[in-house]
Amino acid sequence: MSAPPFRVALLGAESTGKTALAASLAAAWRSAGGTAAVVHEVLRHWCHERGRVPRPDEQVGIATAQATQVEAAGGVELVIADTTPLMVAIYSDLLFNDRSLYPAALAHHRIYGATLLMALDLPWVADGFIRDGAHVRAPVDARIRAALDGAGVAYSVVFGQGDARTERALATVRRAMQGPATGDGMAAWTCAECGDAGCEHRLFSRLLKSRAT
Repeated sequence: MSAPPFRVALLGAESTGKTALAASLAAAWRSAGGTAAVVHEVLRHWCHERGRVPRPDEQVGIATAQATQVEAAGGVELVIADTTPLMVAIYSDLLFNDRSLYPAALAHHRIYGATLLMALDLPWVADGFIRDGAHVRAPVDARIRAALDGAGVAYSVVFGQGDARTERALATVRRAMQGPATGDGMAAWTCAECGDAGCEHRLFSRLLKSRAT
């Protein structure tokens, strides 16, 4: 019987590079000789198929489908989830004032060995009717952090452009795979730059200085 895959959750507000990172992270893993699979965002497919965004009562079905697809993915070393049910819960909270999806989403989240939160350093890009606007990114980011912190889930913030973003994410995943597990099965790790999972404010300062020179 083959070993279960190591699962990576990509979280973040809209237009923060989750889909691009999922693809580049899987490609980088494969180029190093490993096997990887990407589980795509159910909500995006759902919206394109129906030509609309979901109603409040349809959110739970989307979250359940996302969890089912991630849990079913196997036969590879690395499974990368381009979003998780937690993002559905976040938007249900923000848009519909419905917090009922959080418990199941956070319970599901414990299958992930690494959680990567996308920083807000990429420009917002419109995507038809699916995206709400740049103004929702900060509130969504705040809710993600609150949910993870409240559940005691370790996460690392991923920032930067192109290959640099992928390399930071890949280093975090490798470190998580080698690190000690906490009592609930989650892998623990720290930021490669300064040892602090919440360090992006310092990293952004460094980026701004480098761009100014």
